[in-house]
Amino acid sequence: MKVYTMHEFGFFQRLLINTVTFLALAGLLPQGMYVSSVWTALLAALILGCLNALVRPVLQLLALPLTILTFGLFGFVVNAAVLWLTSSIIGSGFHFYGFGWTLLVSIIMSLVNVIISNYFNRPN
Repeated sequence: MKVYTMHEFGFFQRLLINTVTFLALAGLLPQGMYVSSVWTALLAALILGCLNALVRPVLQLLALPLTILTFGLFGFVVNAAVLWLTSSIIGSGFHFYGFGWTLLVSIIMSLVNVIISNYFNRPN
């Protein structure tokens, strides 16, 4: 009997997935998001990874009551706040044209990560 576990991506695999996702979303949503180059997208993915490891857990803990009240949906707002912070750190080469766009991108990025994780978690 085989036991299947959730496929865990390493840091560099997540970095690549987020870089490609940033570039794709900037192309698909030019009215909502701007990425100046591949290197800026890579830098944004790197900073996002660091912020997800350091800042996001604190924000999730602080937002726990709202997350419970909204049945988990406030988690997308926390993700959007981390994305917004990422764009603030990078500056003009990577930005969103409003928090609503940041929220939309955070939802799409979550869906992309779930789809990719589920794809690699399929039994052979």
